[in-house]
Amino acid sequence: MSLLAIKYKRGHLEILNQLLLPHKSVYEEIRGVEDGWQAIKAMKVRGAPAIALVGALSLAVEILPMSFSSKEEVENFVAEKLQYLTTARPTAVNIMEAAKHLTLLVKGLSSKVSDTESIKIELIKEMEGMLDKDLSDNKALGRLGAEHMLQLVGADKLKVLTHCNTGSLATSGFGTALGVIRHLSEQDHIDHVFCTETRPYNQGSRLTAYELVYENIPSTLVADSMVSLLMKTKGVHAVVVGADRVVSNGDTANKIGTYQIAIAAKHHGIPFYVAVPSTSIDMSLEHGSDIVIEERPAEELTTVAGVRIAAPGIACWNPAFDVTPAELITGGIVTEHGVFKPSELKKALAGKT
Repeated sequence: MSLLAIKYKRGHLEILNQLLLPHKSVYEEIRGVEDGWQAIKAMKVRGAPAIALVGALSLAVEILPMSFSSKEEVENFVAEKLQYLTTARPTAVNIMEAAKHLTLLVKGLSSKVSDTESIKIELIKEMEGMLDKDLSDNKALGRLGAEHMLQLVGADKLKVLTHCNTGSLATSGFGTALGVIRHLSEQDHIDHVFCTETRPYNQGSRLTAYELVYENIPSTLVADSMVSLLMKTKGVHAVVVGADRVVSNGDTANKIGTYQIAIAAKHHGIPFYVAVPSTSIDMSLEHGSDIVIEERPAEELTTVAGVRIAAPGIACWNPAFDVTPAELITGGIVTEHGVFKPSELKKALAGKT
């Protein structure tokens, strides 16, 4: 099975349907924005960077064969489609930031470029460039995070815990938090990796475990409820997770269960890192309480692979994310620009996000 979540060449986009992993590797064609929206909403593609990439590229394949009669028509069409894509999953900020950037880009091109075809092609080139940039950012933050973690922990071989899926399947390749782990492994600094199953959607057991096995990284799967005992008995050196949104004070929204892991890490004196590209940082929000938390259907909690596991009639609450307060992020926030304390983030990234 391939670890490539997104396959793209101009005019053609396919995504790996992650709902079928690890049992089947099936690529599905995305023919336009509606297909992209549905794939994101259904979590066939997930991970904040990958959501933004698939959203933008779904627009790229839709507009390629189109003709526009005026610059205003191009602007309005692109703005409307991008706004629609941001509604698929409201907590992840990357697609919102991409939508803002691309909308402004089209307006700028309209004032400089004389014909609609040239505006369209320049926009497509920009969206295609997002793939390469995401990969280079992931590799940079993977290296910087690994170096910082080794220095802070002061050990040559690390035992690292991660939560949810933040690898190649959640990005254009290499990964964010799993990119840090991947870099440590490539430099022979991994003793062992522990990954949570990440209930209720099981991205850890279905996806992260698969990536770790695929990469031959020594690893063990644990239930989410085992984390505190794991930290107490197994000598975990550090925790590294990804994020769907980091706000300016450092509060971080990530997959549900992250908050309790951060609390356990603080109690046990274990450094807790958040690894994200700068596209996941939202300086327009000051506090984590301002983040809209997506709630998912009850069926994701009450069933596994279509088989009901909960008593019929029970009420369910299924938030997809929680917010980890900045003070619990004791290792730092890892970006492609460096590793920063949450209190340093706003100043350090001024003009870079």
